[in-house]
Amino acid sequence: MAKQTKYIFVVGGVMSGVGKGVTTSSIGKILQSRGLNVTAFKIDPYINVDAGTMNPTEHGEVFVLKDGYETDQDMGNYERFLNIELDRGNYMTTGSVYRTVIERERNLEYNGKCVEVVPHIPLEVISRIKQAAHKSAADVAIIEIGGTVGEYQNILFLEAVRMMKIESPEDVITVIVSYIPTPSTVGEMKTKPTQYAVRALNSTGIQPDIIVARAERPLDEKRKEKIAVFCSVRKEDVISAPDVESIYDVPLNFEKDHLSDILLKKLSLKAKKQNGTLKEWEKAVKRIHSATHKVHIGIVGKYFKTGDFVLSDAYISVIEALKHAGCAVGVKVVLDWIDSTDFEKDKKKLLRLKKYDGILIPGGFGSRGVEGKIRAVRFCRENNIPYFGLCYGMQLAVIEYARNVLGLTEALTTEIDQKTVHPVVDIMPEQKENLRQKNYGATMRLGHYEAKILPNTIARIAYGKDSVLERHRHRYEVNPAYVKDLEKAGLVFSATSPNGVLMEIAELPQAKHPFFLGTQFHPEFQSSLLHPHPLFVAFVKAASERKNRIES
Repeated sequence: MAKQTKYIFVVGGVMSGVGKGVTTSSIGKILQSRGLNVTAFKIDPYINVDAGTMNPTEHGEVFVLKDGYETDQDMGNYERFLNIELDRGNYMTTGSVYRTVIERERNLEYNGKCVEVVPHIPLEVISRIKQAAHKSAADVAIIEIGGTVGEYQNILFLEAVRMMKIESPEDVITVIVSYIPTPSTVGEMKTKPTQYAVRALNSTGIQPDIIVARAERPLDEKRKEKIAVFCSVRKEDVISAPDVESIYDVPLNFEKDHLSDILLKKLSLKAKKQNGTLKEWEKAVKRIHSATHKVHIGIVGKYFKTGDFVLSDAYISVIEALKHAGCAVGVKVVLDWIDSTDFEKDKKKLLRLKKYDGILIPGGFGSRGVEGKIRAVRFCRENNIPYFGLCYGMQLAVIEYARNVLGLTEALTTEIDQKTVHPVVDIMPEQKENLRQKNYGATMRLGHYEAKILPNTIARIAYGKDSVLERHRHRYEVNPAYVKDLEKAGLVFSATSPNGVLMEIAELPQAKHPFFLGTQFHPEFQSSLLHPHPLFVAFVKAASERKNRIES
């Protein structure tokens, strides 16, 4: 007999950006702690087929799954909280759904029927959700629907929820995450926006089973009672979700309102043997809060500003990986955002890097701010400041070394200048034909690839093994024609592809520099609170040691 999966849909009310992804992840975590097998699914209401073409400044980070699929950053939250690896079956966009339905119609798979938006689009959505749940043998599948209720873009996804609820009412529940503002001029929490959000959801034929009330501080009983009365839920089904110091507090806060018990009861599920993950989680959260020794890390990049605001979401996995490493090392990681274009305008500003315990340059694309990043790399190398370069950050470190140590002053990447005299970073020959044909998707190295690690290197010591699988998202590689000369000049390529052609990690020996390392892959995609990535741990440890040396 096939397993009967239960489904929890998480939707947003009033405004976006208040924590649907963290709510989805946290619900998964507390159900995991009750011994249930959980999977998570994200629906994005964009016509984009995947998230790969979206601007990080507007949309946030593009998170790459193990199979190479480019997705929304919330998929990263699911993996970090649940310690599971998801694949493309756990993510969909409006564009991907419509494309599939249209392709099926063109292939005569609808047997001559008139193919309509309703019911065929919602039916495709339902089919994908059920396939993902079946593939993971999930007891519970948690599905986050992007956007907010009342938007035209997600109405077809809400229709899918309504249809599933009608088909199997005992197996489907809906959670709405709604913001409870406290206007400073009023001085009290206002529930009316949430009331209207619930009414908007009601207009689609869906009554929420649980309301997660996001607010600056915990909800009082009076506000819970008011929401319950006007939104047709029990008071116990209004879950307080106040602002917290760390997103990793959220599952613990949910359990203060007994959310896992409520969910199990509504879904007619029995808890299995508890696996203790929430106790481990609680210990880790306590370590985060108890850390007093601060380590200051400067992140040098360009995807920071949107108008007058700093958008750190473009690097959310990097931020979280640094937090995980700080927890493991027992320090509090404090981040500063540094615009690399500042160093192009004024070299003297590089001196400010001396105040940091470590510098990290994350991935990116394009030419803006590149010369500033290269100057920052050189400053870190020459002043023994721990340096960690990710993807583009590694490529620029190799270029800097080629320029200022090997003497190839015009070294550059062909991403910026296709006619550069010294293409130290270039596209592999087999990919150039794809570019000429404008087949850009075929030129990206995406997803898991194996790397072989040399003994007696920083990378080998950190990993503790000689072979790893890491996630990639890039088009350019270190040019093999320059590898031998770079190695003779002292740069160590401590990890390569199994055939030795592609350079995966570049570093300097610790005899020359306390920590100078770059990865062609994105290690941040595989870090979590309970399993911090070893390279991030090594970097934060080196930064902490630098701080201790300076202070002693």
